[in-house]
Amino acid sequence: MEATLSAMRRDEIDRRIAETAKRERSRLRNFIRRRVADDSDAEDILQEVFFELTEAYQLLTPVEEVSAWLLRVARNRIIDLFRKKRHASVLHSWPAPDDEEGADWLELLPSKEVGPEAAYARSILLEELDRALEELPQEQREVFIAHELEGRSFKELAAESGVSVNTLLSRKHYAVAHLRERLRDIYQEFGGETL
Repeated sequence: MEATLSAMRRDEIDRRIAETAKRERSRLRNFIRRRVADDSDAEDILQEVFFELTEAYQLLTPVEEVSAWLLRVARNRIIDLFRKKRHASVLHSWPAPDDEEGADWLELLPSKEVGPEAAYARSILLEELDRALEELPQEQREVFIAHELEGRSFKELAAESGVSVNTLLSRKHYAVAHLRERLRDIYQEFGGETL
């Protein structure tokens, strides 16, 4: 008798999952595709969302607002994907203080074209960078901006200002150290490893 009830519950759960998948698949796929450029990544996320729904039902976890729940799970999987695919960050990619050539670190920020999550992460990181730059002493801020943002060489800056290259390198070193410390929390929030 109990085995029959258990089989009936499993059949009911399977039926509910199938109905939900049929009803929500198209809308959920569109939601994901608007945020994820790669078709195979979008399909993987869709499958993961329905897998989590199946697990929730099997664990007898009630899902009352199933549409909202599915969107929330999809959004979380999209963020996970974004974090996994992030190749580099500003904080790990700034050149060493003795690197005169530097790097165009703005290219290392998440691209706005990747999707809304990447654009949001980029805007947050840039806002925090602006705040952190304002905290620097003027001499450190000026050399950091001139070298990193304007792409000017230390030799050029030294010739223009009359300050030695070593002093400029030192100022930039202190600026980078401050920015790394100041931006550590926001960096880790977006999936970065410990600096």
